[in-house]
Amino acid sequence: MIRTTTEGARKSASAAKSAAKTPASAKLLADIVVWLDDAKAEDVVTIPLEGKSSLGDYMIVASGRSDRHVAAIAEQLREKIKETGQGNVRVEGLAASDWVLIDTGDIIIHVFRPEVREFYNL
Repeated sequence: MIRTTTEGARKSASAAKSAAKTPASAKLLADIVVWLDDAKAEDVVTIPLEGKSSLGDYMIVASGRSDRHVAAIAEQLREKIKETGQGNVRVEGLAASDWVLIDTGDIIIHVFRPEVREFYNL
């Protein structure tokens, strides 16, 4: 597990990029970590799943300060991921914005409100 603070997001992105076996997912992971930092996401954690799960190569867990912030983070990520050519981005939970899941296929991103993340102890 790679824990990322807002100050160290760019350093973590390069570390995550070098640790990956799949260059495309490593590049996207590094970009997503930077975009989360740009969107002021908090308590960003990157979990490598490669070889451990068939769900994807990585999972990212992050928090927004409120439901509006969670929704804004999710929308920004969806747009930026689509701009990279990942056309099959799936988003769940955007209506309530307590917990939004963004699935790129190789990378699964969870964005929580702090209370919801605390409830699930993530």
